[in-house]
Amino acid sequence: MTFDASSLAALADQAKEWRRTIHQHPELLFDLPNTAALVTEKLKEFGCDEVVGGIAKTGVVAVINGKNGPGRTIALRCDMDALPMAEQTNLPYASKVENMMHACGHDGHTAILLATAKQLAETRDFTGKLVLIFQPAEEGGAGARVMIEEGLLERFGIEEVYGMHNQPGLAVGSFAIRSGAMLAGGDRFVITINGKGGHAAYPHLAHDPVLTGAQMIVALQAIASRFTNPFDPVVLSVTYLEAGSAGALNVIPGAIRLGGTIRTMNADTRKMVEARFRETVTSTAKSLGCEAVIDWRPGYPVTVNDPAKTRVAAQAASVVSGADRVDTNWPASMGSEDFSYMLEKRPGAMIWLGNGDSADLHNPAYDFNDNAIVHGVRYWLSLVDQRLNSTTGA
Repeated sequence: MTFDASSLAALADQAKEWRRTIHQHPELLFDLPNTAALVTEKLKEFGCDEVVGGIAKTGVVAVINGKNGPGRTIALRCDMDALPMAEQTNLPYASKVENMMHACGHDGHTAILLATAKQLAETRDFTGKLVLIFQPAEEGGAGARVMIEEGLLERFGIEEVYGMHNQPGLAVGSFAIRSGAMLAGGDRFVITINGKGGHAAYPHLAHDPVLTGAQMIVALQAIASRFTNPFDPVVLSVTYLEAGSAGALNVIPGAIRLGGTIRTMNADTRKMVEARFRETVTSTAKSLGCEAVIDWRPGYPVTVNDPAKTRVAAQAASVVSGADRVDTNWPASMGSEDFSYMLEKRPGAMIWLGNGDSADLHNPAYDFNDNAIVHGVRYWLSLVDQRLNSTTGA
């Protein structure tokens, strides 16, 4: 499968305009009516064989059949939702919606997959079936899980699934990937510690939840430092504490709350850490005469790249940029991604796309680098060629 460089450059220019339109009109979680409408309109305009909306409320799925007969069915996935934060870029195409912005590059991911759809709907120079997934609610809503629960994988006969995410600090035109665990599983918690309030001058008559909370925070850190293998990353961070009142400094409160996150890179470790967490919280509270109520909020699983599909993805990227610009041992990240749900169900891989010297993801000064679009499109086209014009079973 070959493509003219000038035509791909022109396509990337079109995608840049789509990207900037999406950027100006960010939407959150599952509530993406305008983004989904734009995506649906374009996919139908391109002549995709099927365009199905309304999956996970605003998710859109398109099907393009190759002209060379039946074969594998693979899926390419992008995310479409923005973040609830105020943009600070002062760009001419900055967000027009107060306290919403595309601070993670999902606008770029969407534009890249749209451009890929346009190119492949025109040429269809492959065998088998290509499924394009435009997913809502990656930013905390587990949109991938909801799409799966609504029958995405079975309905479209998906055998393999691939994802791509931009990476600030990685040079434009470069790619990075790793086999196995690539992104952490992330869980959240809120603990309510119920004690017995009282006068600060008579602490023996109270059951102090503040002291209990302080002891608990320290004790929880021992989970990572003393109960897990140092080569098996675990990060437990208490990030929220609500206790007492600045207007009543002589009062021991009756209850406090604290919360935070736990990040793990191994599914078995994740289960062990939760069990140890519950035991530590309960026993610490009891030892100081208090009771702890745990609100455990399971997050995304560990994102695990299939080894064989990682090699496929790396080879596709090497065709685009050269092997010297594809890092196949990129460090694992303690961030999380709901693409993990898809990789639990089907073999596949996620790859990092260089975004250059930009602000970090989830930063109010971040912007997706439009110069990365053509490289993202070329990667998807190369991957489709690898998987749908290849006779290997890798």
